[in-house]
Amino acid sequence: MSVVMACLAAGFATSATAASAASLTGAGSTLIAPLLEGYWAPEFEHTTGNKVTYAAVGSGAGISQISARSVEFGASDAPLTPAQAAECKECTQIPWALTATGIAWHIEGVSRLRLTGPVLSQIYLGKITNWDSPVIAKLNKGETLPNLPITVVYRSDGSGDTFAFTNYLSDVSSEWRSKVGNATSVSFPTGTGGKGNAGVTAVVVSTNGSIGYISASYIIAHNLQAAAIQNAAGKYEFPNLKNIENAAASIKKVPANNEVRIVDPPKKYKIAYPISTFTYAIIPSNAPQKPLLAEWVKFAVTKGQKFGAALDFATIPKVVLQAAEKAIKSL
Repeated sequence: MSVVMACLAAGFATSATAASAASLTGAGSTLIAPLLEGYWAPEFEHTTGNKVTYAAVGSGAGISQISARSVEFGASDAPLTPAQAAECKECTQIPWALTATGIAWHIEGVSRLRLTGPVLSQIYLGKITNWDSPVIAKLNKGETLPNLPITVVYRSDGSGDTFAFTNYLSDVSSEWRSKVGNATSVSFPTGTGGKGNAGVTAVVVSTNGSIGYISASYIIAHNLQAAAIQNAAGKYEFPNLKNIENAAASIKKVPANNEVRIVDPPKKYKIAYPISTFTYAIIPSNAPQKPLLAEWVKFAVTKGQKFGAALDFATIPKVVLQAAEKAIKSL
């Protein structure tokens, strides 16, 4: 009899747990997708029983979907513009991860590549069109750069990586700033588009002579070569964890809207990678599942941070964590 009662009790407990489990749907950034889908969501489900389903559709589409309330949360590597914030109606953006946009390249026979911001802007403006250009050669003494056309690759969808990349180019090039500008989607003067980080990665992998801006985790996953980019201190750095962390050390306070930019930090941050970026969760303050959303984002900015290093996500600094926790409490 006691065995039967124990079995019934175990069965009831299982049923109760299943009944109490809930789910969330999200959409947006492809940059955050490897961390969110590969680590955060499985661990959150394992520890809480609650399931998170995510669609990596790009930051622009993620903002649109959360504004339409077709998902419970959005994810974007670009902060909301004033117009997007108004459209989203009482949405809170919360910085929840820190990584970088790398410059991947594919030039057969070349072992390393250094670039400055101004030269990179000239490549993307279509003014430097061949890899053996004297201005590129000057930065890469000791390398034999081939007489090979440069294939510029960019994101064809609305993208936070595009935002970070064009923010950097706008910062280092007045010509880029005036002719193209900074946004999640811009009219690139030249090149080939790819949808999502996966799309840009596929073009770079398959095209000798190509260059493209891609989230650091995708560069690692596909064994791509990354260019060393000159920072404000004059040093050439890669999108490695220590360099991303040094860029983030430039953040001393977080504004009320939680918009945190660390592109091209001042020269006192000597090893900073200049195209580092925060990425954001976008949460409606009036969401029906607000307690569960708060639990999910709290997990991401605390316990979830330990999973990032393998994918080139650095731990968010204390000042940003404090701002994120404050925003979570205010939901």
